[in-house]
Amino acid sequence: MNICYNNSVSMDILATLNPAQRKAVEAIEGPVLILAGPGSGKTRVITHRVAYLIKVCGINPHRIMAVTFTNKAAREMQERLERLLGQQIEALTLGTFHAICSRILHREGQAIGINPRFVIYDEEDQLNLIKQSLQETNLDPKQYAPRVLHSAISAAKSRLISPRDYARQTHSYFEEIVSRVYHLYQQLLTQSEALDFDDLLMKTVQLFDDHSEILTRYQSRYVHILVDEFQDTNIAQYMLVKQLAGKYRNICVVGDPDQSIYSWRFADLRNILSFEKDYPEAKVVLLEQNYRSTKTILQVASDVISANVQRKPKNLWTENEVGSPVAIIESYSEEEEAQSVVKEIEKLVSQDQISLKDCAVMYRVNAQSRVLEETFMRYGVPYKLVGGIRFYQRREVKDIIAYLRVIHNPHDNVSLARIINVPGRGIGQGTLGKLQAWARSNGASLYNALKQMVEEKALLSRITQTLTKFVALINGLIAKNHELNPSELVDEILEHTGYREYILEKEDGEEKWENIMELKSVAREYDGINPEEALATFLEKVSLVSDVDGLDEKTEAVTLITLHQAKGLEFPVVFIVGMEEGLLPHRKSFDDPGEMEEERRLCYVGISRAGKQLYLLRSYRRSLFGGSVNLPSRFLKDISPHLVTTKGLWEEESLKMPLAAYPDSVAHSLNMLDLKVGDWVHHSKFGDGIVMDCFPDKGDQVATVSFEEAGVKKLLLSLAKLEKIEKNLDFP
Repeated sequence: MNICYNNSVSMDILATLNPAQRKAVEAIEGPVLILAGPGSGKTRVITHRVAYLIKVCGINPHRIMAVTFTNKAAREMQERLERLLGQQIEALTLGTFHAICSRILHREGQAIGINPRFVIYDEEDQLNLIKQSLQETNLDPKQYAPRVLHSAISAAKSRLISPRDYARQTHSYFEEIVSRVYHLYQQLLTQSEALDFDDLLMKTVQLFDDHSEILTRYQSRYVHILVDEFQDTNIAQYMLVKQLAGKYRNICVVGDPDQSIYSWRFADLRNILSFEKDYPEAKVVLLEQNYRSTKTILQVASDVISANVQRKPKNLWTENEVGSPVAIIESYSEEEEAQSVVKEIEKLVSQDQISLKDCAVMYRVNAQSRVLEETFMRYGVPYKLVGGIRFYQRREVKDIIAYLRVIHNPHDNVSLARIINVPGRGIGQGTLGKLQAWARSNGASLYNALKQMVEEKALLSRITQTLTKFVALINGLIAKNHELNPSELVDEILEHTGYREYILEKEDGEEKWENIMELKSVAREYDGINPEEALATFLEKVSLVSDVDGLDEKTEAVTLITLHQAKGLEFPVVFIVGMEEGLLPHRKSFDDPGEMEEERRLCYVGISRAGKQLYLLRSYRRSLFGGSVNLPSRFLKDISPHLVTTKGLWEEESLKMPLAAYPDSVAHSLNMLDLKVGDWVHHSKFGDGIVMDCFPDKGDQVATVSFEEAGVKKLLLSLAKLEKIEKNLDFP
């Protein structure tokens, strides 16, 4: 039993903590589950708990383990502990799961055949081994995408399933392929005396399973174990913690089921929800006081998350001010949506309420950043894109633009060199080097060198044949430039180069494909004018945008960031764009209640990043993924009407669509003519459209209809003669 002394040191450590935080710090005997709401000071609790164990309870730092999920979190925790403890933390085991497991395997791994000098393969190394495995098993990497296989193997390892166990439980042809590749992949890792990231966890669990004497030694060493972000653990991590805490059971886990948003990384929400089943004697401490957000923002977050079933309810509260109502801004298009963000930021900055660095714009998918970036550039507002590269610098976008540039000017050497073997067509670096050398020696462009060497058959027959096909492909696309619009040229490139299949075979192919479709949406803006002039104008615009380099890190700038990347961050002012069905929640979640709950948690995470002001934005039409009419996000319906103010960019007064009418799928009746929000109608002049609003007005009825071609129109029903039609919604 740990004996703690109630002395002045104890008072110093506990002095800055609220009652719940203090309870979490002082509950040092046995299992403890700390459910920490957003902005509740969980890092403060973890660091003060470690300091309390060492300074007050006299626990040797050597006997404490604190586990985090990111190196950034580990560094932050270490810095705080250094301020509290000084050099005493040197003996503390502090780091990520992977870093701690690596240290254990370097010391103990020989017991299960791991060379202490093992290397750790990164993702690119792993993919190369997957490709080698495919080659040695005579499997076509075009048919069996290496990234998909790698993801399946990683999923198996996260669940502690070995190659042998995987082979025993295959139920489909694809699983049989995974099993064959997994087996050989693991052999190649062993031959290379290498481990991948998943092995670091899996092999450590195996080590403890196979060698009880080693496990006993570590169990005896670590009297106290603390784990941060417990909702993000997978099965391997959960089992590892359970093994290490097996003797003393002094395990303290901190997390929030409502912020579990990484199931696609194999995080298992059941770990935190079932903690009390594995540890029935566990003390549960709720950190419910929020230090970040206004009362209004906190209530909005609670309204949204409360509809979830897989959660442990918390009553979040704050002593902060009530704050401004949350603004719901409705626009006709994503361009107007982005303009409203920029204009609101400019207004706040001009009123000296905030600085640019106080603002973050968050979105569900990376492709949404394109319109935002262009708008910020157009208005001259500095921004920084977090966790990714700028839209026009993304590899798949640059590839398609490179094809378009070669079509426009085949003597563009840089663009031609980029696409000559993308997708792969057997033109290696050696061949490219010879072409470039010939071009340099003859003062010619790479395109002319390519044509000349094909005509002279200056290379091996096989290479010459491949180059001949490539020249024919490029010349065919150049010929199409005289008759096709820019967006149609994009389609030609995707069809005749095989780029679509090349992208979609990748693990993140859907997201990359969405970026290409977003590029096509931009190109479509130049359709309808002279094709050659249209392409030149489009490429000029793209060049001007992509020429803008990264901003100085010290410069005041607005943060553009995905909702997934925003977890763990906070900003005084937050804008969440794309609050629409199909985006947030994402369309992939529509048929899966579990995924829908994760989408709701993702929305909750975004809302709870905001401190002072929150803006939720949606547009009626969005060209993303090719163009569509979008319904309001179902999450908006869950927000209490008195907490928000709703307005539109295009009119002075607030929009008339009541928040209570925002449905899961559009439902409530609005007028005597049996039109309701979401009905499809036909107009003899404007074509087909969807009803966005309908309300009585001086004996008549006014309908707001978003037409597929004509845009949004407000119509008097007595004059418009609308006809109701049946039509399926095409969600983005």
